[in-house]
Amino acid sequence: MISMDEADPKGLVRESYRIDGITPGECRSIFVDWALSVAAKVNVPEALQFLIDSYGAQNPGHPMTEVLREGLESPPQARRRGGRAARVPDQY
Repeated sequence: MISMDEADPKGLVRESYRIDGITPGECRSIFVDWALSVAAKVNVPEALQFLIDSYGAQNPGHPMTEVLREGLESPPQARRRGGRAARVPDQY
């Protein structure tokens, strides 16, 4: 089980919920700072779920809740972009 001190060591997420009129862009900036402040030993998906359960349940429409949920999603599958094959048409 994760603790609040491990999940939000600087209290950044807690404070984001206290800011009136905070925008999704500001929440994303706070999220990046949060991600950099979490200890390497912390399971990030577990910490995100803990924060969603702790703050998001009471504030479902808050932009930080959406940012935290997005953090749990898998990134899109990487695709090859460029290289010789993209520049040179097939010659067959």
